[in-house]
Amino acid sequence: MLIYSVTINIDESVHDEWLSWMRDKHVPDMLATGKFSHAKMTKVLVEEDQGGITYSVQYTTKDRKTLEAYYREDADRLRTDALKMFPNKFVAFRTELEVISQQIP
Repeated sequence: MLIYSVTINIDESVHDEWLSWMRDKHVPDMLATGKFSHAKMTKVLVEEDQGGITYSVQYTTKDRKTLEAYYREDADRLRTDALKMFPNKFVAFRTELEVISQQIP
């Protein structure tokens, strides 16, 4: 299992609009690709020197092959949507994480 993690720092001037868009449009569009089983959005609780508000969105996928298919088939389109909606209002970086173990009480 892999986690595709996207960390985004969003400008406060568009924060509320962006957060609604993420919840109502972008995350559902990511899940609609069929390549992720679920998504978790978290707010980073450390204030950034450059300002803005930071979030981490973690999308769970079953394997590398499925994540590579997302990159080939969907990533450009979904990333372009964000750039069109919020030009010059956010920075994002992406990380791939391999789940080694998971414990649920």
